[in-house]
Amino acid sequence: MTGNITDGSIALLGEKMAQAEAILIGAGAGMSTAAGFTYSGKRFHQWFFDFEQAYGIRDMYSGGFYPFPSREIYWAWWSRQIYLNRYVDAPLPVYPQLLDLVHGKEYFVLTTNVDHQFQRAGFDKKRLFYTQGDYGLFQKERPGRKKETWDNEGLVYRMLEAQGFVKDRDGRYQVPADGHIRKAIPASLVPKAPDDGSPLVMNLRCDDTFVEDVGWHRAAGQYQEFLRKFQDKKILYLELGVGMNTPGIIKYSFWQRTADNSHSFYVSINKGMAFCPEKIRSRSLCLDGDIALVLEKLAQRKKA
Repeated sequence: MTGNITDGSIALLGEKMAQAEAILIGAGAGMSTAAGFTYSGKRFHQWFFDFEQAYGIRDMYSGGFYPFPSREIYWAWWSRQIYLNRYVDAPLPVYPQLLDLVHGKEYFVLTTNVDHQFQRAGFDKKRLFYTQGDYGLFQKERPGRKKETWDNEGLVYRMLEAQGFVKDRDGRYQVPADGHIRKAIPASLVPKAPDDGSPLVMNLRCDDTFVEDVGWHRAAGQYQEFLRKFQDKKILYLELGVGMNTPGIIKYSFWQRTADNSHSFYVSINKGMAFCPEKIRSRSLCLDGDIALVLEKLAQRKKA
């Protein structure tokens, strides 16, 4: 079934979730966008107006690839992007609503997002696999055989304070009232590896230098164990906001697993990209619409 969000499609989704022995959630960028983590517009202008004026950058995504002239400026940018997309809760309650909907179920989350919002919302960290990295981790620019990462929260906060950001009454960093901030950090705050002083970068999968550390491999193992346990059971493959950037990780995998297991059911919710192959269409629900709206309607249905 493919189409827009209707009372009938919401009822069908609710029934499939209730009937499933397990739910495998596959979440892409559209999930966080639905939760309010936009990379442009007001959110971008408020925090990056100085970079926009100086370098003509128009959004956080493109800014992440900009060749800044120094590491001090590079990390001024990245400290803001990390903070906004890793250390604050999403503006809309999409993640907590999803957690409530799968409460009491056997579930696992496979995601290409790096903002850690599932764990912030209370999802069990043993049921999460962040395949593409974590905004909250540093790794060496040129990693050797020892695959290590380092938490960055404390240093990111110091970078923000060095630029002039201030905390509000709730402990969240804000642009100061006078709007005066610096788009560079002191050289002393540029991240370096504690063992040899070599440069650190974000633990994001951009090329073959990406570090798959102990935590990454542990999560990968937990994901494989979940698949083994439920691969022939009544499992719901719930795909949320997954596009065609890296479709092999979630989308194609979910399609194939649905085709291989006649007891399974596939759901895709995405604006403009909710579709599936013909061979699984009879056991699929593809909703072209806002994930936040679908989860809100499911939450209302659950309360009724």
